[in-house]
Amino acid sequence: MTTMEGLLLAAIVLLALMVAGMLAVGVRLVRRLAAPTAPTGQPLSVIVDDPEAVAERERQRQTLVELQNSVSDAQTALEAERRSVAAARAEATAVRAENAAAKAEVATSRAEAQRVLDAAHAEADTVLQRAHRQAEEDAEQVRSTARRTGEREIAMLTSTAKDQAAEAERRLQRLDERERLHAAEAERLAERERQNVEEAERLAERDRRIAAAEAELAKWELGLQGKEQELAQAQEQRRKELERVAGLTADAAKSELVETIENQAKREAALLVRDIEADARSTGESRARHIVVDAIQRVASEQTAESVVSVLHLPSDEMKGRIIGREGRNIRAFETVTGVNLIIDDTPEAVLLSCFDPVRREVGRLTLEKLVLDGRIHPHRIEEVYDVARFEVERMCQRAAEDALVEVGITDIHPELVTLLGRLRYRTSYGQNVLKHLVETAHIAGIMASELKLDPELIKRSAFLHDIGKALTHEVEGSHALIGADVARRFGESDEVVHAIEAHHNEVQPQTIEAVLTQASDACSGGRPGARRESLEAYVKRLERIEEIAGAKSGVDKVFAMQAGREIRVMVRPEEVDEIGAAVLARDVAKQIEEELTYPGQIRITVVRESRTTEIAR
Repeated sequence: MTTMEGLLLAAIVLLALMVAGMLAVGVRLVRRLAAPTAPTGQPLSVIVDDPEAVAERERQRQTLVELQNSVSDAQTALEAERRSVAAARAEATAVRAENAAAKAEVATSRAEAQRVLDAAHAEADTVLQRAHRQAEEDAEQVRSTARRTGEREIAMLTSTAKDQAAEAERRLQRLDERERLHAAEAERLAERERQNVEEAERLAERDRRIAAAEAELAKWELGLQGKEQELAQAQEQRRKELERVAGLTADAAKSELVETIENQAKREAALLVRDIEADARSTGESRARHIVVDAIQRVASEQTAESVVSVLHLPSDEMKGRIIGREGRNIRAFETVTGVNLIIDDTPEAVLLSCFDPVRREVGRLTLEKLVLDGRIHPHRIEEVYDVARFEVERMCQRAAEDALVEVGITDIHPELVTLLGRLRYRTSYGQNVLKHLVETAHIAGIMASELKLDPELIKRSAFLHDIGKALTHEVEGSHALIGADVARRFGESDEVVHAIEAHHNEVQPQTIEAVLTQASDACSGGRPGARRESLEAYVKRLERIEEIAGAKSGVDKVFAMQAGREIRVMVRPEEVDEIGAAVLARDVAKQIEEELTYPGQIRITVVRESRTTEIAR
């Protein structure tokens, strides 16, 4: 029996004793509860009814129930222990069987080990014998290898000894050769020493000769100094004798001689300058004429003179009635909004638009053209189309300026200058389109600069921008040359360009070749036959002055010169000018025009004061 089995058996016995004791106690308690006895002198009914007795019995009953439960639990545990003991016995039996199998396996292993050991001893003997044989063979091979190695080393040592002997012989030969060379070098040094001694003797002899020559030269110098003193005394006596004979001192004679030579040089220089100037005038005038003619004939410019009337073709004559409108409502609204005279006569399928301002005339032409294409013609539609046409004209002006810049080859320019150049598309000077005049002037100036070997880009830029101030003459006081120079300076143009602009009408004296060529090219472009018309310019100036007089009054919104200047329509702001003020304004404008302008016939001044009230019904 193993220790585990003994412990399990002792535990089972202990549990059995505990269960037996509990059973005995439980039986005794049951008997007591089954036959209760009352205390002496008290009836049983009293005991039964006593609460304490009832509580005691209840406690005893609960105790009994607990004991019964404990007995049941003990029996369950006893049964479990029995099963455990049975399992332990089965396990012990299995362990005994395993021990027996292990013992048998150990015996088998011992037998196998003995057999393996015997085989190992036999194998070891065999291996030992083979090892002895191999060792003997290896020893013989080592002895043979050592013998061959020794023979090779002896041969190598012999060869090395021979080489060392040969090297020693060569060293001895080199030492002998070096000694011979040293001996020869010593002989050369001795010879050089002898030569140096001889050279030193020759130098000493030459020094003695030089010293003798220097002594002789010193004697000569003393003699020369005496002769120089005698010569100086003779010259002084001669000078005094000349001064006595001529009656002049040496300084006065020198001054007179210098003055004579100077006058002669000035005369010769003046003659040379006169000849050069005469030759320059003759050849320069011919050369300048050749350059100007060549520049003009190489510029094929367009016709720049423009009219003040535009013709618009209509799809049919019925459109004239729609343009006029009921009782002339549409034509009055058109002329009021655009400031352009609309002339409708018997010309088939055509109407005339007349205005001295080219920009305003072009806006009116586009407005009427769009109205005719759209077919809807009434005052409100006229105002809408007028705004669109004005924007298109501004865009065309910008495009025209960009095309002009590309044509003359200018790329880097301020955008504000491009805008100002665009305004010149519809600006004329004596009937000549200003923007085309600038392009033509730039081409002529560039050709002249190329002929004179100057910078054509700078001169073309100066000529192209010289009339930029004409875009602002109606906004800024002053001449267009000074206005243009100020604008160019403000937008970063160079000093040469600014000076050429301000000097092209001699308001500032020209100081550079760029300014002179700008003047020349401007004169070539504007002075050619057919370029300008004086009468048209005067007419336009008069109309502009009429509008300026009316526009300068307080409360004026717009001013339009109509009917070739015979009628002026003044649009006033109703919140600033009342009915009486409108009459006073018309009288003041008429009086100022009479005082300042000269004109044929009469001019009618019409002041229009219009109030509009708009409400939207929702």
